[in-house]
Amino acid sequence: MLVERPAIERRLLAALTATPSRIPVIVGGCGTGRTALLTRLRERLGPSTEYIDVERIATTPEGFLSSTTSGTRCHAPELPTRAESRSAKMAFERICQFLTHARSDTGDAVTFLLDEALEVRTFENFPGLRGALRDFWHALCDTSNRFVLSTRFTSRTLRLFRDAPGQFEFVHLPPLTPTEATAILVGLDLGTDTQRAELGRIMYALTDGRPRYLRLLAEGTAAMGAGDPVSALAALLAPNAPLSMACRFSYELRLHRARGYGALKAILQVLALEEPLTLTEVAQRLGRTPGSTKDYLSWLEDVDLLQVQHKRYRFADPLLRLWVQLHGQAQPPDEEDLARVAQEYAVGRFPYIQGFTPVSEPPEPPPQAPSWNLIEID
Repeated sequence: MLVERPAIERRLLAALTATPSRIPVIVGGCGTGRTALLTRLRERLGPSTEYIDVERIATTPEGFLSSTTSGTRCHAPELPTRAESRSAKMAFERICQFLTHARSDTGDAVTFLLDEALEVRTFENFPGLRGALRDFWHALCDTSNRFVLSTRFTSRTLRLFRDAPGQFEFVHLPPLTPTEATAILVGLDLGTDTQRAELGRIMYALTDGRPRYLRLLAEGTAAMGAGDPVSALAALLAPNAPLSMACRFSYELRLHRARGYGALKAILQVLALEEPLTLTEVAQRLGRTPGSTKDYLSWLEDVDLLQVQHKRYRFADPLLRLWVQLHGQAQPPDEEDLARVAQEYAVGRFPYIQGFTPVSEPPEPPPQAPSWNLIEID
């Protein structure tokens, strides 16, 4: 269950109906609701809309062409025969032709929702397709069909689209607000009306407002029946638990999309124990030269695992950092490790959480946090 985001939907619809139409690119990390947003758009826009999961079918240009033409309801004139599409370059040209000339059964223009559209870059490894992504951009801009793209890679997208045509409009999915976090609790019937606001603020702080994490934490808290999100967080970070698996998916997927897999894991383990660190500090802890370490850090930035401020590097996702702390060791964490680390993390994210009382008990005023425990919350 994800909170509806009508303001973002209105912005996407405004881009599509503009004259000339713009091409919105939805940018958001793992679990931010990109696919859910595209699904709602498909329902709102009606039968002349086609959803394509590019990541799922971007194998070879020939395979992508076959999956796209057979898996959609629309049609385009002069579709290629199997023999004509055996060349990778020709198959890619046919893909562009299909997307730009396709029509619905009633002859209307088609709106294509291309999930994880950046995967088109995989075709650049085939002969004659070194500029596949750039050619793809220009094809989408020169048609009466409409397009909405999505991607989970923010830094990489902004870099690759630096010279893209002006028709592309970037729509960043922001974190949920504390109010939206509280709305999730209403759907789960968790807590009373007065308790939900406090629970929503705590869950927002623990998850950094990330929709998937928030939903999983809310569901876990409701399942425990005690209204204690910190205990639920500890349980959900256990091996094979839902939140742990969501973190693992984001961690492994991004590392596999980057270069230098092993060295990057080592850097993440260093920063999981201590952050923020400068380039020199990371290089010293890693035992590598600053030059090679700078490359590793840039590759981690490229897939949004790290962010840098004032020349200091830290995890972009604080909950993922917690997961690496727990699961980057030789032995999996036990219940005591989970409880201790989750409590320490919670206090850092929300200093007065030490005095938090589960909603099933009478609430007590939180104690005054000591001055050494004051931490700025972004």
